[in-house]
Amino acid sequence: MNKVILMGRLTRDPDVRYSQGENTTAVARFTLAVDRRFVRRDGNGEQTADFIGCVAFGKTAEFVERYFRQGMRMTICGRIQTGSYTNRDGQKVYTTDVVVEEVEFAESKNASGNGGVDNSEFRPSAAPMPSAAADGFMNIPDGVDEELPFN
Repeated sequence: MNKVILMGRLTRDPDVRYSQGENTTAVARFTLAVDRRFVRRDGNGEQTADFIGCVAFGKTAEFVERYFRQGMRMTICGRIQTGSYTNRDGQKVYTTDVVVEEVEFAESKNASGNGGVDNSEFRPSAAPMPSAAADGFMNIPDGVDEELPFN
């Protein structure tokens, strides 16, 4: 199984190009800065990050181009793809990218503070979201018990 799930911030605006030919396809390339779980051992306590190259195609690429900007937090699902090519100097270069299959907003417009897009704009249902109670759990409206898959 080859499945990758990442959450990180865009290091810069996505670079989107369109393929040539009869069926043009959008190709978006971007880098995600993904925080590591642990801090460095050098004592200064700075958070470290991995910078992971990603590529999206078609409608996913167009979505990334339209709604994501540098510094925005996003969650992606995809797969790792490796490859190689020979550069102009005749040296073989090896590549590793995450091919993005799904993209989600990982924070609201207000939380990003840089003109991001609020997740609520993209909810398929017009029904209001239940509000969270003081204990952090959402209140379930009366009469919904029959719809839950567990009792």
